Amino acid sequence: MEKQAINLNWLDVSTFWDWMDRAAEVQLDADAQAAVVRCHAYLAQRVNAGGAPVYGVNTGFGDLASTEIPKADLGELQRRILLSHACGVGEPVPADLVRAMLLTKSLSLSKGHSGVAPATLQRLLDMLNADMLPVVPSQGSLGASGDLAPLAHLVLPLLGEGEVVLKGERMPSGQALDRLGLRPLTLGAKEGLALINGTQLMLSYGLLGLRRAARLADWADALAAWSLEAWHGRSEPFNAHIHRIRNASGAATVAGNVRHWLAESAQQAEPREQVQDPYSFRCVPQVHGASRDTLAHVEKVLEAELNAVTDNPLIFPDEDLILSGGNFHGQPLALALEALGLAVHEWASISERRIFKLMSGRQGLPAFLTPNPGINSGLMIPQYTAASLVSQNKQLTTPAAADTIDSSNGQEDHVSMGANSALKLWRMLENAELVLSIECLAASTAMDLRGTTGMAPRLLALQENLRQRVPFHAEDVWLAPVMAEVRAWMDSQDLGE
Repeated sequence: MEKQAINLNWLDVSTFWDWMDRAAEVQLDADAQAAVVRCHAYLAQRVNAGGAPVYGVNTGFGDLASTEIPKADLGELQRRILLSHACGVGEPVPADLVRAMLLTKSLSLSKGHSGVAPATLQRLLDMLNADMLPVVPSQGSLGASGDLAPLAHLVLPLLGEGEVVLKGERMPSGQALDRLGLRPLTLGAKEGLALINGTQLMLSYGLLGLRRAARLADWADALAAWSLEAWHGRSEPFNAHIHRIRNASGAATVAGNVRHWLAESAQQAEPREQVQDPYSFRCVPQVHGASRDTLAHVEKVLEAELNAVTDNPLIFPDEDLILSGGNFHGQPLALALEALGLAVHEWASISERRIFKLMSGRQGLPAFLTPNPGINSGLMIPQYTAASLVSQNKQLTTPAAADTIDSSNGQEDHVSMGANSALKLWRMLENAELVLSIECLAASTAMDLRGTTGMAPRLLALQENLRQRVPFHAEDVWLAPVMAEVRAWMDSQDLGE
C-alpha cells in the first residue's frame, strides 16, 4: 500500500480529497510523533504532581465539572465517558465518511495539544489502514461540545466495544481486533475526552459534501449550456464584457464555462425571434456564480478546521498551560454548511425551471418533449419529480444552525446544531444531483427533437456519448430506469479537459 504521512504542516482540501481517492496508508511523521510524545509526557507529569482540578482530567464532565475524581479512577473515568456517550441513533454514517472521520480525528490529535498517548493515536491509524471502520449512528450530536455521540461510537473499538465493518464484514469490535492481532487499549487521563470532543462528523460531511458540490457546479454549467442550445436561447448574457463590470468572480467563471461548451456552435449563429430569454437561461452566470463563490468561502472554512485542534481542554507544554475553552463548538462549520446547502439548492432550483421551460411546447419544441403529445405524456412527470425534490430542498434550507437547546443542566446552553446542518446537506446534494440528471434527460431529448446538426461540438460529444448508453425514446417507456441510467452516466463522466 502506498505511504502517506500526516504531518504538522497545512493539509489542504484537495490533498485530503486525493487521499480519499487513493486510500493511501497513513503514518505520523517525526514531528507529529515528537509533539504527541511531548504533550502526553507533560500531561502525565501534571497528573502525578496533583494540584488544582483540571476539567476532564480529574473532574467529571459537563455539569459535573466540579466533581473531583480520585487519581486511581482517572483511567476508568475515560473508559466510562466513551460508553455513556455512545448513544447515537439513526442510519449509520456512510463508509467514506467514517474513513474521513478517522483521518480528521487523527490529524487533530497529531498536533500535540490533546494529551493522548502515542499508542492511542496509532491505534486509530491502524484501524484506518486496516479498513476497520466503526459503525457510527448518524444522529445524536448537538454540534457542541463537538460531535460527542458520533465520535464516541467512532472510538469505542479502541476499548474492544461497539461494532465495526472490517473489510466489508460487520462484526463486534473485539472480534475484529482479534483478527488483526490487536488488544483493547486502556485509556489514560483525558484520553477519552480528547477522543470525543471535536467536530469531525460535521467536518467530514463538509469536506466530502464540498467535493460533491464542486462536481455539481461543473455539471450545472454544462447542462445550462446544453439546455440553452436545446431551447434555441441567446448567448449574449454570457459575453465577458457583462461580467467584467459586475466584479463577481463566480459569474465570470460560469459565463466562461458556458462559452466553452457553446464554442463553434452553428446553431448559435442562427437568428432568434426572442429578444431575451427567461431568467433561468439569461441569469445562469449570476445564479450559478453566486453558488460558486459560496463554495470558495466554504472551502476556506473547512480547510482551517481540517488543520485545527478542536477538543477541550487544550494542553500547551511549552507554555506550561492547560486551558479550558470552546474550540469544540461547531458554529463556524454550521454556518458554512448552511451556506453550502443553500448554494446547492440554487443549482437545483434554477435547473428545475429550465426543465419546466423545455416542457412548455415553445421555441419549436413539442409539448413535454414527445413527438406525439396526447397519447404520449413524454417527460411531463419527470418535471414533477424535479419540482418535488426542489420543494424538499427548500424546506431543508431552513437553517438548523439558527436553533439551539439547553443541555447538560444548563452548562452547555448554546449549541450549533451543525451536525444536523451536515446531515441535511447530504440529502440536499442527493436531491440536487437527481434534479440535474432530469435536466440532462430533458436537454438531450430536446436536442434530438430539434436536431443535432450544427450543435456545439463539445455538447454534441456529450449528447452522442449519452446516447450510447441511454437511447432516445419517441414513445412513452417506463421512465424510472431511464432516469437512473442518465444519473449513472453522469456519475461516470469526467467533465475536465
